[in-house]
Amino acid sequence: MIGMHFGSFLVVLIAGLIAAFVLHYLVRYRCLTGFDGFLAQWVVGWFGAWLGSPVLGYWWFKIQDIYGIPGLLGAFVAVFNVTAAWKACAQIYMPRPS
Repeated sequence: MIGMHFGSFLVVLIAGLIAAFVLHYLVRYRCLTGFDGFLAQWVVGWFGAWLGSPVLGYWWFKIQDIYGIPGLLGAFVAVFNVTAAWKACAQIYMPRPS
């Protein structure tokens, strides 16, 4: 997976895009508002889709050496976990009213 082909890169990029779009715009589960938050989730989704098959297994259908379902699941899990961690840190470090 380290030396992936351009087609595999595009598949992983699209899986990350789908996860970021669904969680940012449809579910409205955001770490940052605006387009910069969407881009941050997209990058995290790309990384999660890249790790999806090695972590979750090699099953179902394969597109350009990337397994579809583990890639999508990895993207969604990564975006959700990073957004949840971002929100938790924001709650911890939020200034309290005196």
